[in-house]
Amino acid sequence: MRMPRSPRLTATALMGAALITLVPLSSAQARSLPAVGATAETKALYDDAAGGNANADDPAIWRNGADPDRSLVVATAKEGGLRVYGLDAALVQSIPAPSAATEDDAPGRFNNVDLVTGLRTPTGRADVAVVSDRGNDRLRIYRIDPSRPGQPLKDVTDPAAAPVFSADQAEINDQRTAYGLAAWQDRGTGRSYALVSRRNTTDLALLELLPTASGTVGYKKIRTLSLPSSFRLPNSTSWTPCGEPGELPQVEGMVVDPANGTLYAGQEDVGIWRVPASLDGRPVLVDKVREYGVPGTYDPETEECAPGTDPGFGGKRLAADVEGLTLFRESDGDGYLMASSQGDNTFALYDREISEDNEYEGGFRITAVSDDLDGSEECDGAAVLNEPLGSRYPNGLLVVQDGHETSASGDEEGREATGFKFVDLGAVTDAADM
Repeated sequence: MRMPRSPRLTATALMGAALITLVPLSSAQARSLPAVGATAETKALYDDAAGGNANADDPAIWRNGADPDRSLVVATAKEGGLRVYGLDAALVQSIPAPSAATEDDAPGRFNNVDLVTGLRTPTGRADVAVVSDRGNDRLRIYRIDPSRPGQPLKDVTDPAAAPVFSADQAEINDQRTAYGLAAWQDRGTGRSYALVSRRNTTDLALLELLPTASGTVGYKKIRTLSLPSSFRLPNSTSWTPCGEPGELPQVEGMVVDPANGTLYAGQEDVGIWRVPASLDGRPVLVDKVREYGVPGTYDPETEECAPGTDPGFGGKRLAADVEGLTLFRESDGDGYLMASSQGDNTFALYDREISEDNEYEGGFRITAVSDDLDGSEECDGAAVLNEPLGSRYPNGLLVVQDGHETSASGDEEGREATGFKFVDLGAVTDAADM
């Protein structure tokens, strides 16, 4: 749920002039950012019965080292399960989410996905896709095998895998379940982990991935951490983001920098946090959304939050929700943290180096190329890979979710359509001067 965006005061109003003018500064700032067009898009997914309740959410890019042209994009479609695409954005494999245990239980719902390359197993190294199943409050793990044409992903989830947060099925059905996800490997120990957020709470959990002798992969919980849900403002008041009663400001977009074991977590209505991926350190708020500190009143009839007066304590680059986070890595250790600013359809770039305090470095938009190839709006998830991917993407690839598919592939009137856009990373680096 997103709160209607509040306008900001002009400098004249802030100085106390009699005439107060409200201007949507965020829109002007968004339009000033460089624009990049996509090179390809997936077919639209439809979140209705006819479309299998499929809703595009989060992508990950797997590079085929032996044949980069046959690399894959693995993407979640919520109740529609998992989709696997080739670099031409054509569908390679569709994996359904698990059915509900009974008619009274929640069905499987795949929310976020990330990759672990070189997972140590009893039979050797394996590349796997790790998925948060929000419907069942579990992780699901899929081994990636490019030698299986048409079916490169195989479910290797340990059947004994327990719920991540819930005590029983009744609690799972309340859907305070596994939501956002980031996978990573500890370079010192070689162990592999997944960090998972919990829907409608501020909770994060660190899970270690555990391959078994039978070829499956399970996990165990190491520790948890709860981010703040209430914030002290400079005017000495306390602020909690508006939401439905009992709901706290949740985290979805997450990514880990493997070079230093740092987690970046996007708390949707608050901003981007930096915290040790081991969850044993102090969280630092890297940047805030513009709406930070804006009071809101929840209306149960409209199920929306009506914003109050903006006290001016928010950030300048992110419009809530802050969503997909991904890491642009350079060979020399430099690079960028990339964040989806869902509220104004832009992407923000931050310096990867903690020594630079993750300084803001600019941003960009993904806009329409033609009637058949639109841009990205209300982006939920994003993945970037700064490595050559064969003849199609020799400069690397950016894949982003499009929350409002309006091109020819998604123009069926009255149906909610989403999809994924494929963007030449070279075009992004040129436009954003990265």
